Amino acid sequence: MKNYTSAILITMLSLCFLQCKGQTNNTNSNYTFQGGSLDGIGKFYKGREISHVMGYQGINWLERPEREQEENTSKLIQNMKIESGDTIADIGAGSGYHVFKMAPKAGQGLIFAVDIQSEMLQAIRDRKKKEDINQIKVVKGTEKSVNLPENSVDKILMVDVYHEFSFPVEMLTSMHKALRADGKIFLIEYRGEDASIPIKKLHKMTEAQAVKEFKANGFLLEENIDNLPWQHCMVFIKE
Repeated sequence: MKNYTSAILITMLSLCFLQCKGQTNNTNSNYTFQGGSLDGIGKFYKGREISHVMGYQGINWLERPEREQEENTSKLIQNMKIESGDTIADIGAGSGYHVFKMAPKAGQGLIFAVDIQSEMLQAIRDRKKKEDINQIKVVKGTEKSVNLPENSVDKILMVDVYHEFSFPVEMLTSMHKALRADGKIFLIEYRGEDASIPIKKLHKMTEAQAVKEFKANGFLLEENIDNLPWQHCMVFIKE
């Protein structure tokens, strides 16, 4: 009886050890899970820890007056070469800072403002109604999908948001489907290669890391437009 009890105890301890080990260093086909940093969620994709999402409470930071000077957002919009009639999706649109800059340039086109936070989307609806702008369509996305029709957009913009995606593979897959054959993704991320940029490490990306992740999901880097003060302006096309 004593030996039997000991065997059960050993088995239970072994199972507990394996379970705990799985919680600290678990993997699946795309992601690795392990102890992370305070700014991250402990989930890694191709060696990069995914950061926490900035909540709607940061909306004032998105709309800060000095943003134009710090990021030269006007130059970013110029880089996109928006044409009248373009259909553009701003993924992780937040308060709509870039959405309302793009809308006049798209003319009779359409801007999809996509976000997962209802509070952000409501802020866009309120401003859209106030300014009587008709070519903006608000879309509630999910952690795994941009919720856009297949083959529906000419350009996709992501500004300082991709590094927060909890499911980057699934999100890139949904964008690949939504993007037209000759469409482009404009990935804007603070330069991870530059330690002097006053942004937390997990909220930056290097060009090499971005290329690694996008190439794995069917995209090629067409160019990295190097004319923004702090950010990469990486242009990806379908492979």
